[in-house]
Amino acid sequence: MHRFSSVLLVDRRGWLLLQERDEHPVIDPDKWGLVGGHVDDGEDFEPAAYRELAEETGLVLAPGTLRLFREIEVFHEGYGTLDTAQIWYAGTDCSDADVVASEGRQIVFVPPERARGLDLAASAAVVVPAFLDSEEYRELVA
Repeated sequence: MHRFSSVLLVDRRGWLLLQERDEHPVIDPDKWGLVGGHVDDGEDFEPAAYRELAEETGLVLAPGTLRLFREIEVFHEGYGTLDTAQIWYAGTDCSDADVVASEGRQIVFVPPERARGLDLAASAAVVVPAFLDSEEYRELVA
């Protein structure tokens, strides 16, 4: 079993920061997913979320900015395992110009209606619609 920590950032327009994965990852190649990744041995989920966000996007958030949305179990075909993932979220004033994508094809803010129609990775397919329909999302865009 693997542990993952992912981040959903929501900009002022209500758009979600998503990553278009390339053909190289073992998990969900060529799909759209959340920014995030493996939680290291001995590391907790929350610090991993901040670390992964910074590593993949160059965005550094102050501690305490992220809030836990949900913990899910997701089957990753590439590993053949049922894994645990925590999904963290926050509003942001950042834009695409602030993001330095270090993985995948691109990491960009996507309008909610488009996000629902993308070819989403296993965890994102569960999380994105649930988040867009949630009270947490509504509070961020109010």
